[in-house]
Amino acid sequence: MSAKYGRCQKLIDRSRALGAVPAAVVFPCSRDALAGAFEAAQQGLIEPTLVGPEREIRSLAKAAGIDLGSRRLIDVADPVAAAARAAELACAGSAEVLMKGSLHTDELMGVLVSREAGLRTERRISHVFAIDVPGHDRLLLVSDAAVNIAPELRVKRDIVQNAIDLAHAIGIAAPKVALLSAVETVNPDIPSTIDAAALCKMAERGQITGGTLDGPLAFDNAISAAAARTKGIDSPVSGAVDILIVPGLEAGNMLYKQLVYLSGALAAGVVVGARVPVILTSRADSPAARTASTAVACLWAHHCRNRAA
Repeated sequence: MSAKYGRCQKLIDRSRALGAVPAAVVFPCSRDALAGAFEAAQQGLIEPTLVGPEREIRSLAKAAGIDLGSRRLIDVADPVAAAARAAELACAGSAEVLMKGSLHTDELMGVLVSREAGLRTERRISHVFAIDVPGHDRLLLVSDAAVNIAPELRVKRDIVQNAIDLAHAIGIAAPKVALLSAVETVNPDIPSTIDAAALCKMAERGQITGGTLDGPLAFDNAISAAAARTKGIDSPVSGAVDILIVPGLEAGNMLYKQLVYLSGALAAGVVVGARVPVILTSRADSPAARTASTAVACLWAHHCRNRAA
């Protein structure tokens, strides 16, 4: 297992074995954005189409020592227009993955969630991190830490189902899902505990499928079976959790950044719930995180192919 990628190396290897996926790279007008796309291409994960200002991209590639070769480049000067053109490629089937370049996240997502783009489905889109935490025995999926700010119950249902489906796509056949809150009992003064209880009942009634849910659970009770036993909690999820569903974006964002910056975790993130996955990298992401994120998105794209077939 590569020390650089940790457990995410298995995701990269699996994605590479399935073959490169056509991807539209939206406005790659920074060295990191362009280099990230070409690193993923060299790894055999994607076949990139670059969508952005051609002269600027070629100049940037020359300065960075990147050989564009025969890569397809669609000349679009404006970042929002580039996002719209990438959406057209996805709708036409020419791109099965979208990768954020150096445009602002709201510029990209504003286009992708619009009805005009044609990428919306019956599901609410959400973001999932697949996080390899040193010293922990498995990947942790965390959702939603990047898209939905304060999701209501119906949105949380989609967040949970999206995360379960992504878990299946990356090889977790029966994911265990912890619905996080500050406490492990239902408290009317803490809305997330009520939502957690409702989501568990929805799973019992078949409104959420493919995983085992429990909650509300505090973080310690979700991660540690010993902590759960100390509090008298008998849970099929405690100590064996695969997916952590956070109450809202603020909690999720702080959780994943704490894992990355204090624990040295590698976080691979992807937006799901649209017709194609979106690699929504941050300017602060490491090259390893960018490659791992691409692998997760490509595995989702292969999963969607199989479901369609």
